[in-house]
Amino acid sequence: MSFVSVRDVFQFYDGRPILERVNLEVEEGEFISIVGASGCGKSTFLRMLLAQETPTRGSITVDGNPPAVEPGLERGVVFQRYSTFPHLNVRDNIVAGESFRRPWGRFWGAEKKAARDRADETLARIGLDHVADNYPATLSGGMQQRLAIGQALVARPRILLLDEPFGALDPGTRLSMHDFLSELRDETGMTVFMVTHDLEEGFKLGDRVIVFDKPRWDPHDPSAYGATITYDFDARNGGFPYQTIKEETHVLRPN
Repeated sequence: MSFVSVRDVFQFYDGRPILERVNLEVEEGEFISIVGASGCGKSTFLRMLLAQETPTRGSITVDGNPPAVEPGLERGVVFQRYSTFPHLNVRDNIVAGESFRRPWGRFWGAEKKAARDRADETLARIGLDHVADNYPATLSGGMQQRLAIGQALVARPRILLLDEPFGALDPGTRLSMHDFLSELRDETGMTVFMVTHDLEEGFKLGDRVIVFDKPRWDPHDPSAYGATITYDFDARNGGFPYQTIKEETHVLRPN
């Protein structure tokens, strides 16, 4: 049984199709990069994986459990727009990310000191150790995004959802965050879905690269049809189409 199973998913907004007939099977620990033109439902798909939205039709299940009706601790997310706790300094934002699974969401005594030490190690890895005592509002947009990514990663969710997480970062910082994400993924075995407009980044980080597009198009009514997964490439195998033994997974091949 696949870890994440997307079965015949459709999503409509006000009667307008956004996604149609989306099928995907993902094993635990896989990294799935998601690419496609703007407006093809990539972020909508991510929100459905988060359980922030419910599909109009079809189902999304994780580890064989019933479809989730709301976001939970097993799913972490970083959206395009950074989101941190403005009342906490940078170090305590990282501690907060790790404390989500703790009783009452807090560390106490020696555990708190150890958590703050681990936070300082994380901040050094993402290049924010020099602003550990600052508040998010004093940071640049790129620094706030690094903080949001670090906070999500240290929470160690089973599924990590990333929506253009590196778009606001300069090239050098972007590469260092790639390394940090890859290292933490190796340490935790988390399953990752990442939306990106950078195809090179998608193939670099992902095990598979799936492409959303509209296989049907009406020039007189561009919103008449929704998008679906049109290609599924194995980034570990030279970009060849992903081979699956599950008959119910529908993968369109290049001509």
